[in-house]
Amino acid sequence: MCTVILSTNPGHPWPLFIAANRDERLDRRWEPPGRHWPEHPEVVGGLDSLGGGTWLAVSDRGVAAGVLNRVGSLGPAPGKRSRGELPLIALAEPDAESAMRAVTALDAGRWRSFNMVVADRERAYYIRGLGYGHPEAALLEPGTHMIATAEPDDMTIPRIARHLPRFQSAALPQPPDWRSWTALLADRSLPAGSELNIPPRSGFGTTSSSVLALPADPTEAPQWVFSSGAPDRHPFNAVPMNSMEIAAA
Repeated sequence: MCTVILSTNPGHPWPLFIAANRDERLDRRWEPPGRHWPEHPEVVGGLDSLGGGTWLAVSDRGVAAGVLNRVGSLGPAPGKRSRGELPLIALAEPDAESAMRAVTALDAGRWRSFNMVVADRERAYYIRGLGYGHPEAALLEPGTHMIATAEPDDMTIPRIARHLPRFQSAALPQPPDWRSWTALLADRSLPAGSELNIPPRSGFGTTSSSVLALPADPTEAPQWVFSSGAPDRHPFNAVPMNSMEIAAA
């Protein structure tokens, strides 16, 4: 997954929004968000069929986690574990702080370099793994942030320089109306190199898109809309969450 937009807003009716366009090999198999892991029955997420993990998922406890490649580390590598297992490790924890601590206690050398977000209704963390030592974490300030293959809000990345101000100035979605963000996720306009919705090039492109929201009331289920392809060509549909067992905070 190559782009995450995260907005954390304590005190808002929807204190957390996470949007993501997943950019990947077009022939890499995957399944849409669901409860794919019998060993993690409390987790809803997209399934990467190759590695068995996920790029974005949320738990019944109201914790969300997503993982991205860092620059120069696309794809698997011999001797390295799949980065898709990192969100599952995080979502075994009861809250974002515990999830952050679980990930930063790992040996980062077991995976290729990665960026990660973990968040709940109260706080959000950015985590980076550089392929050695332990992953490092930083608390994200309230507001809207964008993460790609380097550090959060890195305006030297054309995609972030172009699109972060657009998300920051757009109204937050008001579920079930998600259009203020889904329209931006679907944008495929030029200039080349700054697209958020990547057109197919040499077997690579945007393969799915998501907007996930946590309501302030911990007894209510998260809401998630998902596009099962390039979001300018595939509609956003609600992800079923009706089997979720809500755990009060």
